[in-house]
Formats: sequence, structure tokens, C-alpha cells
Amino acid sequence: MNRKHLMCLSAFLAFSWTLMTSRAGGDGFRPLFNGKDLTGWKTVTKDNKGNPAEMVTVKDGEIQVSGFPYGFFYSEQSFKNYVLRYSWRYPKEQPEKTTMNSGLLMHIQPPVEQVWPKSIEPQGRYKDHGKLFLPGFPKGSTLEQTFDEAKQQKAIKPAEEWNTTEVTAKPDGTVEVKLNGQPINSAKTPLTSGPVGFQSEGARIHFKDIVIKQMP
Repeated sequence: MNRKHLMCLSAFLAFSWTLMTSRAGGDGFRPLFNGKDLTGWKTVTKDNKGNPAEMVTVKDGEIQVSGFPYGFFYSEQSFKNYVLRYSWRYPKEQPEKTTMNSGLLMHIQPPVEQVWPKSIEPQGRYKDHGKLFLPGFPKGSTLEQTFDEAKQQKAIKPAEEWNTTEVTAKPDGTVEVKLNGQPINSAKTPLTSGPVGFQSEGARIHFKDIVIKQMP
């Protein structure tokens, strides 16, 4: 191989690495979704009813969730002490009565087959996106949290546009939420590790660029 070809090859490899890093989110992030299929993910439907393949599909590099049946898809791998980042949008063509509802499930606990499993939920519902809830815990369980509605409303983009949410899970159970780069909430939670997942909860929602950075 002559010098010219070697230089071209080196440039190509450098470009490929830059592109791969960019797609993964950079700065130590790696993709959890490969953009092609649900490798690394499992699906659960409420009461094992309905067709999981109709609830969650992959198209155009996105995970497209139908909203029905109720359920969620979750990572086969368990995580702790990490930063998770993902982009989401609600397509325009929604029924008028929809509440544009979904959510991220963090630190999912067994049994994962129930809807909803014990976990920490940064709300995915459009009107209060980023508020923290405790699905699977005893009824009435709440968290002391710093949810700033004014900051959330300022940070959020129209529902049909791509928004980006970032959550940080710390070893002591603290969860911090950013929306489009702006901190909007934090709380000390009772869970510290487990798989992550996303809900199908009555509205169509699309996800992409799901990346994670695990901390030392």
C-alpha cells in the first residue's frame, strides 16, 4: 500500500470513528438502541394480552410505540450509577382525548412481567415531563423532589418535535432530570439499580438516540 492510499485509509478510519462516537452520543456514551431492531430489549404487555410486535416497532431508526396494549419495553442489562440520554416525540396525529402519556422506568425490580413493575419513573407525559413517580410501590408513595414546572415549561419543545431527556442515577439513589439540557428535577429515591424501560401508555410516542454512560 503506497503512502497516498495509507493516508486515505487513515482518514476514512478516523471519520468512521468520529461518526460512530457521534451516533453513540460521545463523551463516553454508548448506544442502547442499535437503530435497526430491538436487540438487547424485551417487551411486556399488560396481563400478557395484545401483540408486543404491534405495541413496539422499529422504523426509520426509531422505536415507535403505539400506546396499546399497555406495557413497556426494557433493557436486558441492569445498570447503576449512570447517565441515560434519549430523544422522544409524540407524532401529530393523536386522538383528541389523548393525554400524550408515556414514561421512563429506571431501576426496574422483579417481577418485571407486571404492569407496572416496581421502579422509579421520570414522567414521560407531555404536560409534566420529568416529574418523578414510584410505580409498583404502595399506593400513595411519593418523593420529595425539586420539580420546577416553570423551568420545565420553558425547556420543553412542541410535542411533535424531538425533545431530549437526560437522567442521572447516582449510587445513593439520587435521580436528576434534565430536559433539552436544562435541569428540571431531582430527588433521593429508594432504588439504585436495575434495567431501564419505556412505557406504552395510551399514546403513540417515538424514541431514538438512546445512549448511556456508566460512571466509575
